[in-house]
Amino acid sequence: MSILLEKIKTLPPNPGCYLFQNKNDTIIYVGKAKNLKKRVQSYFTKSNNLKTTMLIEETQDFFYIITNNEQEALILEANLIKKHTPKYNFKLLDDKTYPYIEITKEKHPQLKISRFKQIPPGKIIFGPYPNLKNTKETLKLLHLLYPLRRCPLASKKPCLHFHINQCLGACAGETINYKPNIEAITKFLKGNIKDILKKLHHLMKTASEKMFYEKAQEYRDIIYSIKQTTKKQLISNQKLKNCDIFAYAFNQDQISIQILKMRQGNIVDSYNSVFSYVGFVWENILTYLNCYYQKNLKPDIIITGKSQDETILQQMITNQTLLEQILQIKVNIAHKGDKKKLYLLALKNAQNDLANNNLIYQSKDQKIQESLDKLAIIFNKDIKRIDVFDNSQLFGQAFVAARIVFNHFEFDKKLYRTFHIKGKFPNEYQAFEETLTRCYNKDKEVKNDSPDLILVDGSLGQLRQSQKTLKKLGYEIPLGALQKNNKHQLTHLVTLQEKLILEQSPNLFYFLKSLSEEVHRFTVAFHRKTKNKLDYKTTLSNIKGVGAVRKKAILNHFESLEAIKKATLQDFQKIGINQKLFLLIKKSL
Repeated sequence: MSILLEKIKTLPPNPGCYLFQNKNDTIIYVGKAKNLKKRVQSYFTKSNNLKTTMLIEETQDFFYIITNNEQEALILEANLIKKHTPKYNFKLLDDKTYPYIEITKEKHPQLKISRFKQIPPGKIIFGPYPNLKNTKETLKLLHLLYPLRRCPLASKKPCLHFHINQCLGACAGETINYKPNIEAITKFLKGNIKDILKKLHHLMKTASEKMFYEKAQEYRDIIYSIKQTTKKQLISNQKLKNCDIFAYAFNQDQISIQILKMRQGNIVDSYNSVFSYVGFVWENILTYLNCYYQKNLKPDIIITGKSQDETILQQMITNQTLLEQILQIKVNIAHKGDKKKLYLLALKNAQNDLANNNLIYQSKDQKIQESLDKLAIIFNKDIKRIDVFDNSQLFGQAFVAARIVFNHFEFDKKLYRTFHIKGKFPNEYQAFEETLTRCYNKDKEVKNDSPDLILVDGSLGQLRQSQKTLKKLGYEIPLGALQKNNKHQLTHLVTLQEKLILEQSPNLFYFLKSLSEEVHRFTVAFHRKTKNKLDYKTTLSNIKGVGAVRKKAILNHFESLEAIKKATLQDFQKIGINQKLFLLIKKSL
């Protein structure tokens, strides 16, 4: 620590980014500062929350990058977080991508569901929508009322949708004006439902007059669904067409973010997140918004309100211009009227999320700590990091294994590993021996950062095999086995000395059950992926005319059999496959 404090004295007072490293030189935190010296010094001289204390305890070194100004530092910080994914920085959305509805820019446009990690420029998209099922229902309705192209252009015959009036006829060589339908779709997706309701009422009336009562009822249900959806809007305000209402709440350990999305005068969606933080509240919020709007459509304006905390209020006023420059969005601090009401609504949601999160996670963390304390007594060692292993196979096919890691109260997915088990006829004992050997021989840093406990999915036999393997590798790490009954339900924790009935320790049971379920989920997902790939290769090998070169080209271009089934002739022509072979492949699937 004394070396770090001496190093801090040499820091410049410039703006820039600082990167904290652990004993393995892994970057564990990235931050930005207006004054690097003051900011980094504050971590080691001020009292900190729990997460910051853990960060400082783990930090062994740091380095920094100077920038010309704070705006550059904020942009660099977001890029560094994206590159290094440090464990103490908040995780934005966990890379989850939400569905959008897209109108493609083609001669014969399509309406489809798309997902983007980063939104490409120039796309005609609406969303994001948090519920995929509802998005699919919306798409189905739009296909029904305002059809665009739904079939491959390679098709030489009119498609089924054309025959039931749900395709305008690109496949039949028709000359089509898509503009009216695109305008109608755009209106609806922007929140204007009058035209679509009028059309649905007309269709319902026509169906009823023709005595198609089931169809009329279907239209009636769609009308009801749309009306119910629009009733759910919390506030309507036609003056505020396209804005996000942003609020936050915080305590010593966590920040709660709430964003209400207002489009065409209606609140159409909301986004919320609660995360633990390191450092200063407003800096974390600034970074969070920068990362969030890199991944999501920007509104015309962000509405927020005054903070009750004077220090943060001052930071907000100071950083308002900086935020506008970074995000390229106007930021408005609401003082009165409807804007303030909307802000207070978002604030109420943020405060509620924070309170609920505290109740849930305080209780959860207490139970985990109780379980770790219990394991510490059983294995006579403090437990922070647990590695859990499992394997999966089907009649000897696609034999795989996996490791998950639980570390500091959470699953550390960056340390997850998967393994293809080698050999013609491996068994579970050989699988564990091979997995442990490959895992810990490969982890060069493991002797400095080894797990406090290793758990295997199995019984005493697998446990003894694992102990022999670890001894060969030169490790003395406590071992346990998660034993299940014939219904694959967790019942016992087996050690080399005893067999513990888990139902007698409910908290420990549920904790170990969560580890068992996570390693099972991860292993089975990898097994399924491996098995599908084997089936994929086998299927291609059985198709006449697909030799080794073409097989390799297909495997490299298409991820799965499903992707091949959906592919068009043009997709195959990109990898040098002609129409004759394309039809043969399609016929064989």
